[in-house]
Amino acid sequence: MFPLLSRVAARFGLRPAGAGGRAAESDRQGRWGEQVAERELLGEEEARRDGLRVAGRRVKVGRDEIDLVLERRARSGGPGRLLVFVEVKTRSSDAFGGGRAAMDRRKRHALCRAVSRYLRRQPPTPFRIDLVEVYGDASLDSVDRVVHHRNAVPMERRFPAPALARPRRRPRA
Repeated sequence: MFPLLSRVAARFGLRPAGAGGRAAESDRQGRWGEQVAERELLGEEEARRDGLRVAGRRVKVGRDEIDLVLERRARSGGPGRLLVFVEVKTRSSDAFGGGRAAMDRRKRHALCRAVSRYLRRQPPTPFRIDLVEVYGDASLDSVDRVVHHRNAVPMERRFPAPALARPRRRPRA
């Protein structure tokens, strides 16, 4: 009886805490890729010049998650405030299309939904959604290459962002 329950639990992803396996390895690889992407993004000359800083890592918004949120604060005489939402795709190789190919319609939809929910809690702010592909091996801590795609994911129209939404007109009395 118990082996049957453990097989059913394993089938639906209900493993005891601390259980290893492919899911744990994938999560470890993903966290490593996010760290590499953060170091790479904040190390870019443009990011240092713009004053980007980390506003959040693995930000949970409803049932969705944003891997990395970067923020540029408004400075006197400089550019205004900007939010950069970063989706990180970590792969050992690009044999199956790479990270950009993994951003299918369902994942773009979930990311846009998360960004829209995040922006509802903010004052109207310009933003962009970037994609960072990290190729390498977490177990060896070896990075083959990092590819940064700016404005890689367009915001879906069904999710009006406060920065883009028009003010509602009041009905005339």
